Order: sequence, then C-alpha cells, then structure tokens
Amino acid sequence: MSAIEDKVRKMGFTLPAPFKFPNPNRTGCVVVGPIVFVSGHGRDLPALPGVKHAGKLGKDVTIEEGYATSRAVALSILASLKAELGDLDRVKRLVRLFGMVNAAPGFDRMPQVIDGASDFFYELLGPKMGQHARSAVGLAELPHGIPVEINGEFEIHT
Repeated sequence: MSAIEDKVRKMGFTLPAPFKFPNPNRTGCVVVGPIVFVSGHGRDLPALPGVKHAGKLGKDVTIEEGYATSRAVALSILASLKAELGDLDRVKRLVRLFGMVNAAPGFDRMPQVIDGASDFFYELLGPKMGQHARSAVGLAELPHGIPVEINGEFEIHT
C-alpha cells in the first residue's frame, strides 16, 4: 500500500472503485509529461455521511452536505489517479482544482462547498504539496442533477 493510501485510511476513508466513464471517448485521467489532467468527477460517489448524489445547493443540499460531497469527489479523483498511475505515491502535488456547484438561484457559497475537496487534499498532501490554485463556480445545472463536479491537474513523479 502506498504512503498516500495509508494516510487516506488514517484519515478514516477508503478509496472507492474508480468511476467508469459511460463512453470510450473519455477517461478519468490523461498523463501529459509530468502533469495528470483529471476529468470531471461527481457521479457514483462513496456512501459517506452527508454525501448527496443529486440536488441543488441552497435548495435541496446544505453547505455541509455539499462539503461532504466535495470531499467524496476528492476520493473518487484519487481512485482514478490510482487506476491511471498504479501507485498514488507517484503524485507529487496538486496543481489546480476546478469545482462546479449545482446552485439554486441566489446561492453564492460555492467556495465553502468546494472546500471539502480542497481541505481533503491539503490535509492529505500537506501544506506545501496540497496547496493549490482553484476556481469554484455555480452553474444552473450539472449532469444527472449531481450537486458537485470537480476536475483538476496533478504533478507527478516521472
């Protein structure tokens, strides 16, 4: 088991199965040199406390549930990274996250929702390698009514 997976377990989590994309024209990760580009994740999340699989923030989903859902998306991203890289210890640092929130009209707390993923990676990778660039935006709809979708880039050891 990798040191990163061991830390995930010490944090009280286990990696889910990687998300299976419904069409062969896309994949969870693409490696280009020392950067892994991670596709948007947000469906088929692990069943953890507070995780919502559908709904709009500010209407059906609370900020706390959105935070928990965002954290579960981070776990799903890790599962895709492991499937692509074979070993999570190849992850050197998180470069950027782009978080999308399915927001009800008037909802403007997207940063607090995406903090679930940001805080998770910051704790997992440490302050130097877990600090990252980030965007958190609200959208009128997300695919399949999911509350959160996140993509990003990671630097890897080559």
